[in-house]
Amino acid sequence: MRVLVVLPTYNESENIARVLREIRSALPEGGVLVVDDGSPDGTAGIAEEVAGELGGIDVLRRPGKAGLGSAYRAGFAWGLARGWDVMVEMDADFSHEPSALPGLVAPLRTGADLSVGSRYVPGGSIPNWRWHRRLLSEGGNRYAAMLLGMPVSDSTSGFRAYRADMLAKLDLDRIRADGYGFQIEMVHEVLLHGGTVVEVPIRFVDRVEGKSKMSSTIVVEALLLVTWWGLRRGLRGLRRLVTGRTPEVR
Repeated sequence: MRVLVVLPTYNESENIARVLREIRSALPEGGVLVVDDGSPDGTAGIAEEVAGELGGIDVLRRPGKAGLGSAYRAGFAWGLARGWDVMVEMDADFSHEPSALPGLVAPLRTGADLSVGSRYVPGGSIPNWRWHRRLLSEGGNRYAAMLLGMPVSDSTSGFRAYRADMLAKLDLDRIRADGYGFQIEMVHEVLLHGGTVVEVPIRFVDRVEGKSKMSSTIVVEALLLVTWWGLRRGLRGLRRLVTGRTPEVR
């Protein structure tokens, strides 16, 4: 099973060399695609230097910052075109520990379509979050699970692995959300397409080097999108009751 780690970057010069080396140590046979959105701090150049040293690393340079969802869509399309079997999402800032990669990928070897690195299942943890931030995150995940009928505790997690054949079934061009909204929508789409989602516990650690890319806009976008998707789901259910027909996916 050939595993590709898709690593979006923007101004990660302080982390990129070390994270690439640690990914290679955790997945010696895996590949890495760095999707860099025109980082002015030279992230892409550093990644290319490490690629020359280690091999098995490619860098997809994009002209400017286009968002996390866009970076993953581009990375998935690149991986699908080249025949990778599994594609992993993770951050380049060490909030997702490279040493956890083998455990994250393992459920896909036994038939899962999506493996989510979860902070909110037994064994998962967030050691350095303040209570209000954890409350917001847990509340948002419960809200999404309730409105969308998803049996997933951490649908906003950005540390996850997809089977390529499941990604190929999704219309990635129609998934336009970014940040948390992108992560929730992808879980929702996998479930709508009959996929199996497994959660594995992870330890989530806030970045040490560099600046966080998270913003209140991304949080608000996710809440609005989940509310809209939930309303749409309710209307589909009502239509099914009235007509007796099961609506098509999407």
